[in-house]
Amino acid sequence: MTPRAEPPYRHGSGPRTALLLVNLGTPDAPTPAALRRYLGEFLWDPRVVEIPRLPWWLILHGIILRTRPAKSAAKYASIWLPEGSPLAVWTQRQTAAVEQVLAQRGHGLLVRHAMRYGKPSIAATLDALRAEGVTRLLVLPLYPQYAAATTASVNDGVMVWAQSARRTPEIRFIAEYPDDPGYIAALAAQLRAHWARDGRAAKTVLSFHGLPERSLALGDPYHCQCLKTARLLGEALGLAEGELLVTFQSRFGRARWLQPYTEPTLRELAAAGVESVDVMCPGFVADCLETLEEIAIECRDAFIQSGGKRFRYLPCLNDDPAWIAALADLAERHLQGWDTRSASDPAGLALQRRSALALGAKD
Repeated sequence: MTPRAEPPYRHGSGPRTALLLVNLGTPDAPTPAALRRYLGEFLWDPRVVEIPRLPWWLILHGIILRTRPAKSAAKYASIWLPEGSPLAVWTQRQTAAVEQVLAQRGHGLLVRHAMRYGKPSIAATLDALRAEGVTRLLVLPLYPQYAAATTASVNDGVMVWAQSARRTPEIRFIAEYPDDPGYIAALAAQLRAHWARDGRAAKTVLSFHGLPERSLALGDPYHCQCLKTARLLGEALGLAEGELLVTFQSRFGRARWLQPYTEPTLRELAAAGVESVDVMCPGFVADCLETLEEIAIECRDAFIQSGGKRFRYLPCLNDDPAWIAALADLAERHLQGWDTRSASDPAGLALQRRSALALGAKD
């Protein structure tokens, strides 16, 4: 593997810490060409599609990348914001907000974001952080529930970069947080506010991203963690067991995926006489194609066409202050043992000066 270009070593420099938020990714534009590039990278990841490489390469390049980009581009165009992709916009805002909260708490660490697929890439972001002198890195995937296809793939991306770096930072990974108190509290507060403002629908559906059913047998805790999040959310709201329905969306291919499926469930509810539903996607912490188009448009149409009267989609946590505080809390717990105090903090400044002097003496 070709070594990456290294920034010059700065003698006497003390440790510097960064927090890296990582989300799935997004195309650069709602166009077939941009979707072809994005899907080619995303769907070639062996963590995402776990079948032998040669037959999958033929399917991917011979069929999927010839037909799917145009359809996906039209869907992205329906939810694209003036500032760009919703996922990119919300992730940028989350990053800036978390950095601000941590700074207010006296931390001087850098907070950046990257996408597993697309831009800004993990490798490019880590190159930039290393150029800024970062020696300690906390990686926080924006997936509360662990899956090999998401969280483990983020770790892969970081470690592939590390393999080509001469000096790697000290690295910590946050693997999962489906039961994080701040995360659950933010979800509960969002539902309470929605019900107080608009009243409660006949049924509340929690739609999580789907995975192939075989992921359970292969060892992913994802399904159980989704159910745990739902259970804790129900308890925080004081609901009886079964008052929150858990479903799974975004099926791909012909294999059996985690069930029950979201859209068929919504059709069944409408056909059974349920006139109103509230739908929330707790596994997505930033609105994206899967929430704004698949749920808020496609699933809404399916529910109404099947006899339903009122469909209400609750936005993701996005930059909700309670969620931003929860992310900052989560980061602080995993930063224990690393000095991250701001240079504007007298104690932190003094410590940094002592560290620099000690390093200078050793050199």
